[in-house]
Amino acid sequence: MVKPPAARSAVPGPGRLGLVEPTAPSELRDLGWVGEDSIELLWSLSRAANADLALRTLVRLKDGLGEDWAELDAALRTDKGLRGRLFGLFGASSAFGDHLVADPASWKILAGDVRLPSKSEATATMMASVGAEPEEGTHRDANLYRAKVTGPDAIAALRKTYRDELMLLAAVDLAATVENEPVLPYQTVGHQLSDLADAALNAALAVAVAAVCPDAPCPVRLAVIAMGKCGARELNYVSDVDVVFVAEPADATASRIAGEMMRIGSSAFFDVDAALRPEGKRGELVRTLESHVAYYKRWAKTWEFQALLKARPMIGDVALGQQYVDALSPMVWTASEREDFVPEVQAMRRRVEEMVPPELRERELKLGRGSLRDVEFAVQLLQLVHGRADEALHVQSTIDALTALAARGYVGRDDAANLAASYEFLRLLEHRLQLQKLRRTHTLPPADDEEALRWLARAAHMRPDGSKDALGVLNAEIKRNSHRVRRLHAKLFYRPLLESVARIDKEALRLSPDAAIRQLAALGYTAPENALGHLTALTSGASRKGRIQALLLPTLLESLADTPDPDAGLLAYRRLSDAMTDQTWFLRLLRDEASVAERLMTVLGSSAYVPDLLIKAPDVVRLFADSPAGPRLLESKPEDVARGILTASARHDDPARAIAAARSLRRYELARIASADILGMLDVQGVCKALSSVWAAVLNAALAAVTKASEKELGTPAPATFTVIGMGRLGGGELGYGSDADVLFVCEPREGIDETVAVKWANSIGDKVRALLGAPSTDPPLEVDTGLRPEGRSGPMVRTLASYEAYYAQWAQAWEIQALLRAHHVAGDADLGLRFLHMIDKTRYPEGGVSEQAVREIRRIKARVDSERLPRGADPATHTKLGRGGLADIEWTVQLIQLRHAHEIESLHNTSTLETLDAIGAAELLSESDVELLRDAWITATKARNCLVLVRGKATDQLPGSGRVLSAVAQIAGWGGGDAGEFLDNYLRVTRRAKAVVERVFGE
Repeated sequence: MVKPPAARSAVPGPGRLGLVEPTAPSELRDLGWVGEDSIELLWSLSRAANADLALRTLVRLKDGLGEDWAELDAALRTDKGLRGRLFGLFGASSAFGDHLVADPASWKILAGDVRLPSKSEATATMMASVGAEPEEGTHRDANLYRAKVTGPDAIAALRKTYRDELMLLAAVDLAATVENEPVLPYQTVGHQLSDLADAALNAALAVAVAAVCPDAPCPVRLAVIAMGKCGARELNYVSDVDVVFVAEPADATASRIAGEMMRIGSSAFFDVDAALRPEGKRGELVRTLESHVAYYKRWAKTWEFQALLKARPMIGDVALGQQYVDALSPMVWTASEREDFVPEVQAMRRRVEEMVPPELRERELKLGRGSLRDVEFAVQLLQLVHGRADEALHVQSTIDALTALAARGYVGRDDAANLAASYEFLRLLEHRLQLQKLRRTHTLPPADDEEALRWLARAAHMRPDGSKDALGVLNAEIKRNSHRVRRLHAKLFYRPLLESVARIDKEALRLSPDAAIRQLAALGYTAPENALGHLTALTSGASRKGRIQALLLPTLLESLADTPDPDAGLLAYRRLSDAMTDQTWFLRLLRDEASVAERLMTVLGSSAYVPDLLIKAPDVVRLFADSPAGPRLLESKPEDVARGILTASARHDDPARAIAAARSLRRYELARIASADILGMLDVQGVCKALSSVWAAVLNAALAAVTKASEKELGTPAPATFTVIGMGRLGGGELGYGSDADVLFVCEPREGIDETVAVKWANSIGDKVRALLGAPSTDPPLEVDTGLRPEGRSGPMVRTLASYEAYYAQWAQAWEIQALLRAHHVAGDADLGLRFLHMIDKTRYPEGGVSEQAVREIRRIKARVDSERLPRGADPATHTKLGRGGLADIEWTVQLIQLRHAHEIESLHNTSTLETLDAIGAAELLSESDVELLRDAWITATKARNCLVLVRGKATDQLPGSGRVLSAVAQIAGWGGGDAGEFLDNYLRVTRRAKAVVERVFGE
């Protein structure tokens, strides 16, 4: 039977009150809280974030108070406000508990009708702690003070006074977690903390003035400018306070006062940081106003103007401080017009993200995904973009800026309200984490630390909601708000743009055309007028597709903004959308599969090679989705693709139609392979193997179609068997996007057929295959190159097997022998192809190795290639094919080793450069480190060469020295954020090391 409340035990069970330690009842007896008259106290205590901690701290406080405990005990029994402030403080902050225990009588600060001090009151309190009075002399009216107390005594007095004031604010802030006290708004907390920081540093400045100028009035005008969160009056409980100093004159005295103020402030209150000054920590601590202005006009970078958004005259000579802000403010609002504004802003955001270790990104409130910095960065960027034309945006705090952006129509009102709510929630968690031990932190406890998370939930005033306890509510809120920040990040930039061209919400304000163009330019669009036109076309009309596009585009545009060329990507998306007008699945897929939309935008904004392929092979877009086994782009196997191409072309009797079918499947495969490559799903070897397989299949299909048509025309079987030998990169299975197909055509007369007739027929077949494949097309070209045949371009295009054998036995030159090292059957009659390969083995792998004369000839040819073949104007350091340590260098080196040793090492009988390098290493013909250097260079150069084609849409071998193309190449090559400088440095380093190996091998 449950007893009525009056009959229950006088001491409520500690577990039911959240007092989980077994010693809790004895501690309650120590306090004298064991009777019925203490139940209300105990219920209040149980609501503290950590009731055990609060109880222990109360016992320590009682011991410190001694006989004065009775006064506090009586006050707690009658003053609910005191209970809320004291218990809330003790349960949420061990640091403030220690502070109060050290001076027990200071509990009275929290008693009675508490009111938070104004800025002037806080300043008076801080000044009084060191006996500061207004400075006499010329600076009497310049808000400068002189302290009577200096040295260690001043620091101790300032620390105690500041901590008392901070404790009062924290107690008022936490009271609502225990008692029914008003919840302190986030902005009020930020304003109070910033005002207290101003007051504290004002007192520190007074001590510095007295220390540096003890015997005479201060001879300089000195203004301290608040930056960062303090400048915006949104300071944390524990944070650096960023400052900049302006002085007239900026002499040694001014520098000493500034330095002393920083030292005192950092010792007594918080870290005072002047790293945002011109030239950072390397720059002069104090500058004149003229010097500041000169620096920002000539040297400042975009992030420095972004930092000035929050600049505020703080203390000292406020008139001088206001002159500083007035002089620099116009430069802030024109920063978005700087040529390097967009790349600098993007690079800065990437650097911030990279600062956070991957394992902490989901726990970081400040810098992680969906974090405070995401909100602040987005808001500041929009301020910079539109603030030049709209002074209403010239505000400093994040919440005020969001409010102004919404009021002026640059951000949707609902989006702004939701983002502000999420921002304030994340800041609340940040404050609670910092209050616990008064340490600077922004990191949530690990997911498995349930005790720490439960404390945070209670300190943040989370309450059970009927289905979840406080911890469950906290976890749900963290997830919801982080997701909301990430989601709204896209809408914040792009929804207003869409509202300006498509009336999604009739009540929403619309960006003016000029504002829309400014915003698009700031998001990386170099032709924002054109981009706006594309958006208008995509969302035009009242059709369902237009409405879906308007809903999709905010997310699509955000993904495009992270690509190397958003302008080209948006144009490509418009063209693709136009081509897919009748395909209802297209927009539905983008709407329902977020990963498909993101991947498509990445591809379209990175490559000039892929969009035309996708427009003609749109079904490839379906492959951007994932299956249970992984990315669908990787589901096709090269052998299955080759079989499909042959089967599709075999359905047609007309060679042109058969080859058109093969081309269609090739187009599909090129789009698939290139997309997987751009998205980082295929490595270099996988790309080369897939491309080579597709090329071989198309050759096979073309040869079969032409042969079939010829036999039909002749009415008899073909007079000869015909095979195609792949040479160069085709033979090695290492084709790139821009590679031609180097081949040899081989025939053999059928029994009873005159050789002249057979060869003539074979030549006609070879001509037709080359002509049909090389016919003009908007697809990437299909050039079949027979230039490596005997006697070069002056020799017959097709020879019999016996003719090849006779030629190689008597006339083969060194370069022809070398070329045969990569010969491999790729199409046509397999038996004839195999016999050809066996026949040339004695030429390319001769007994005893090639002669020293042949080696000397190869070295001579290599030297001539190095000096003469490089195109005019090409940079030998960055030409991927013929440059230093490029593809030709690596391949010639591998082939020279093959020519000298393949006769005795069978594993060198290989047409693949990388596989042969493995064999060279296994045979210890080169050291493991040399093999690795050559391998790394080959992969690096091949990747760069492929990326160049993907970016530019045409074959090219020369890396540019800088610019957007290089950044795009770097991004596709896997260098996060398109860091072109690091990519190029790595390329030069890798190829330089490989070149040293090449020179050593060729010099032996």
